[in-house]
Amino acid sequence: MSGSAESEGRKGPAGRPVRTRLPAGIWALGLVSMLMDVSSEMIHALLPVYLVVGMGTTALTVGIIEGIAEATAAITKVFSGALSDRIGRRKELAALGYGLAALTKPVFPLAPSVGWLVAARFIDRIGKGIRGAPRDALVADIAPPDLRGAAFGLRQALDTAGAFLGPLLAVALMWVFAEDFASVFWVAVIPAFGALGLILFLVHEPPRPAGLRRVRNPLSRSELRLLGGLYWGVVAVAAAFTLARFSEAFLILRAQGAGLPLVLVPLVLVAMNLVYALSAYPAGALSDRAPRGAILAIGLMVLIAADLCLALSGGIRGIGGGILLWGLHMGLTQGLMSALVADAVPAELRGTAFGMFNLLTGVAMLLASVIAGSLWDLAGPQATFLAGAGFAALAMVGVLPLDRALRRRRPAPDERS
Repeated sequence: MSGSAESEGRKGPAGRPVRTRLPAGIWALGLVSMLMDVSSEMIHALLPVYLVVGMGTTALTVGIIEGIAEATAAITKVFSGALSDRIGRRKELAALGYGLAALTKPVFPLAPSVGWLVAARFIDRIGKGIRGAPRDALVADIAPPDLRGAAFGLRQALDTAGAFLGPLLAVALMWVFAEDFASVFWVAVIPAFGALGLILFLVHEPPRPAGLRRVRNPLSRSELRLLGGLYWGVVAVAAAFTLARFSEAFLILRAQGAGLPLVLVPLVLVAMNLVYALSAYPAGALSDRAPRGAILAIGLMVLIAADLCLALSGGIRGIGGGILLWGLHMGLTQGLMSALVADAVPAELRGTAFGMFNLLTGVAMLLASVIAGSLWDLAGPQATFLAGAGFAALAMVGVLPLDRALRRRRPAPDERS
């Protein structure tokens, strides 16, 4: 799997368009993401219950564990992305991150105490932090510029497929193994090591382009300035956008409060992620042919519609429609935001750019969930989702000038290489 694609969307000898396909390395990275997500979500879907019921911990302990784990992942992404720019290599760091995550998986069925589970969760999130930015930069390095949206869309679609297949598999295996947590956790080890094998043997990093500038200190002020105003505009819009799309836990609470039986509550995330997975690749591919800013604006409008459905609908059908629209907006926007980051920055600083992007949007997600929870407690779910619609409208204001800048920056389809 080389970094070059078979001539995609370009003109052949007779002036006819030449059919193109995504490089095999993009498919391999997508499958790596999917397998690791299947493994992780099989465990994470059961871990809170296992900690409380099986280990006797409190809900507060579960919250502290999850908060520390996610904060660790967000901070690690910055340094791993910068390191990949400094050494000029992405695959080794991405493989290290997936390797750490795979090695923690056997700890979950073997753990004799809560301390072991906390350590395993912590190292697993360090692995996620290490791999995130270098992997996204590697996708941008492998994909031809005229297929960048499709490449990120495909990786996101496969990653999200793992996010809903994992919990479904966990539910089925809990039935097969008569609610034996350890047996389910052992099965989760298999896809994790499958993901590690794929990235080690089937993903090949393209040669570094001749003359590409070497970066000594990617996190220095001078280098961060080189990321450019367009990049920081993308980050600002993404942060405002993230304030509008708080944790999906609030979707579950909204559905349960509207009368959805507890046994069916997991289907909320399954339905949302199914729509997300099905829409991510078509949206990414479309963004290679249409203005990315326009598609982002459509995604924001879908989010506003989702928030209004969730705020104003009293019945389960209306709320279900809002949940499906929420999944559609994720498919329209999440892979697209990665493509926008890759479009906006110099190739030698992509790792740093993705690391900073993930950190700042992670902080915005934390703030969004705190705001959403506070509004929920003070004024009810309607206030939470109406505020989300307001933040989405605010992000829409930023999309308009961003779209104009992107149109000036982005070459026409027949000029891309």
